[in-house]
Amino acid sequence: MNFIELGHVVRDNIAQVLVGKGEVVDLLLVALLVEGHVLMEDVPGIGKTTLAKALARSLDCAFARIQFTPDLLPSDVTGMNFFNQKDQAFEFRRGPVMSQIILADEINRATPRTQSSLLEAMQERQVTVDGETYRLPRPFLVIATQNPIELEGTFPLPEAQMDRFLMQVAVGYPSEQEEEEILIRYQREDPLDSLHSVVDAETIGELQAQAQEIHVSEDVRRYVLQVVRTTRAHPAVQLGVSPRGSLALFKASQALAALKGRDFVVPSDVQLLCQPVLSHRVHISSQVRLRGRTPDQVVAEIIESVPVPVVE
Repeated sequence: MNFIELGHVVRDNIAQVLVGKGEVVDLLLVALLVEGHVLMEDVPGIGKTTLAKALARSLDCAFARIQFTPDLLPSDVTGMNFFNQKDQAFEFRRGPVMSQIILADEINRATPRTQSSLLEAMQERQVTVDGETYRLPRPFLVIATQNPIELEGTFPLPEAQMDRFLMQVAVGYPSEQEEEEILIRYQREDPLDSLHSVVDAETIGELQAQAQEIHVSEDVRRYVLQVVRTTRAHPAVQLGVSPRGSLALFKASQALAALKGRDFVVPSDVQLLCQPVLSHRVHISSQVRLRGRTPDQVVAEIIESVPVPVVE
């Protein structure tokens, strides 16, 4: 299977459940190919959890859903050692994070202590419990959801954790025609119940390795650097994008080019990914925020200000 076939089969499979969200599915595939993680932030009821579950079912990978609540403990995520009275010895009970596709539902409802239990897993693909380190299976993808409207009883994600998400995406409201199709499709049954996997873990691993070989010219590489470094010098920005962010934009551009059937990256690949990859890493000052400006708008200004290289 090549990259174009991967895009087609996964997109078509998820389209049986979610109507008209092909661009969002492409972003999830980009994250999958570069072993990144995705934060889906949008209003309730538009399909964030359904999309995450549909992607997990499309992949022949172990799936676990963690419902983040204020009483959730770090050991409920990572696992814990318990004393087996029968064997008179401690045994390790694996936590749900030791799967391949993780749905962290309403992640901002858990306490910062519990949120931090994902940091090592997301960055290093491992979990350490009582001094013992356990490697996580590959591929490993965390899809987290959160509601930006209802803030009571929530704990905003710290910058260190936000930076570990490759991208932040919004599903968005469907069009009138798409919403009517949803009513028809869900009238008698939930199509998610009959969804089957279309890609296995071995194929994903092979494509992840191939995505790293996509050619990036010196001009495009410097374009990525200029965009990222401009975020640090922009007058509206209090905290610019980190080197982890520049690497995320670089690798995501390789994956997007591959999904489009090219073996090289063009500047438009970088531009399409700037907002989902960089906006949640840009922290604007409170005065700028009070004037009604958003990180998305600031990133858009930066894209307009940086000269675009001409790639032959």
